[in-house]
Amino acid sequence: MVMLIKRRQFLATCGLATLATQISPLTAQGKLPTNTIRKPPRLQVGDTVGLIAPAGIVDAKDIEAAQKSISQLGLKVKLGKHILDRYGYLAGKDSDRADDVNLMFSDRTIKAIIPMRGGWGCNRILPLLNYSLIRSHPKIIIGYSDITTLLLAINARSQMITFHGPVATSTWNQFTVDYFKRILFNGEAVTMQNLNPSEVRVETIAPGKARGKLVGGNLSVLSAMIGSPYLPSWNKSILFVEEIGEDVYRIDRMLTQLKTAGILNQIAGFIFGQCTNCKLGDEPSFTLMQVLQDHILPLGIPAWYGSMIGHIKDKFTLPIGLEVEINAELGTIRMLEAAVK
Repeated sequence: MVMLIKRRQFLATCGLATLATQISPLTAQGKLPTNTIRKPPRLQVGDTVGLIAPAGIVDAKDIEAAQKSISQLGLKVKLGKHILDRYGYLAGKDSDRADDVNLMFSDRTIKAIIPMRGGWGCNRILPLLNYSLIRSHPKIIIGYSDITTLLLAINARSQMITFHGPVATSTWNQFTVDYFKRILFNGEAVTMQNLNPSEVRVETIAPGKARGKLVGGNLSVLSAMIGSPYLPSWNKSILFVEEIGEDVYRIDRMLTQLKTAGILNQIAGFIFGQCTNCKLGDEPSFTLMQVLQDHILPLGIPAWYGSMIGHIKDKFTLPIGLEVEINAELGTIRMLEAAVK
């Protein structure tokens, strides 16, 4: 009997040890406690930013135009080693594109990282990123579209605030630059609101206010990440999405995927930015608002359509992982603290 008890104790100890070895890597490389979120240092005039191409192919003329736009912000530019590489429809092999991300974070002369463009490809490099390195060198990384993948993965695995906003080839107009500077240079806790509500009308899905951690990005990119270990917690978050060139039935399909994955029933608020060039399709269809109402109204949370988020010229700079308060009737996103230090 004594031998049996000792044997059980030994097996239990071995089981705990085995479990510990399984958990430890996930703790080290995976999601860290939510109270350890890190803010990157703010930008200053004269800082150097790194340009990379983690997704689609980039042309030399695009780089030249991006350098000019960014220099007008008072910033210097350093190019990623593989920024002009080509590998099929990707801007280089997965390992090389991942290396450019890791190197930009490790380079102490670089104060922010701005991908050239989206397209497709960031999902392929997620297992190759050094999340511990990224966390130990917090920096601003900003973008949209396919860059959604990097923003969410780095926020989840490195527990760092990331930013949904312009890429290097975006239109750096007054609206976009104003939010970029106020949030990333000045460290302001701003309230984001459409510049001219009569031109870009807010359509309230469900009224009310809500507070939560701001999380989101491109809807199709986000949907493609479901089931992976690279997504942040959705609990009581404010989810924002945007899309381009998708028929309404596909929006329905992707929102259904978020619903069946258990994401929608966890969120505290919902924002659909802009659905640029989204059409009804050839077959009889619901309108986009009907689809949004079908999925979002039963949640009983504040929600609206029409925020300045997406494949548009005028863009907000949205801090992913930061606490915000939204007002679904006014269509406002109020930062509750600065996103940079």
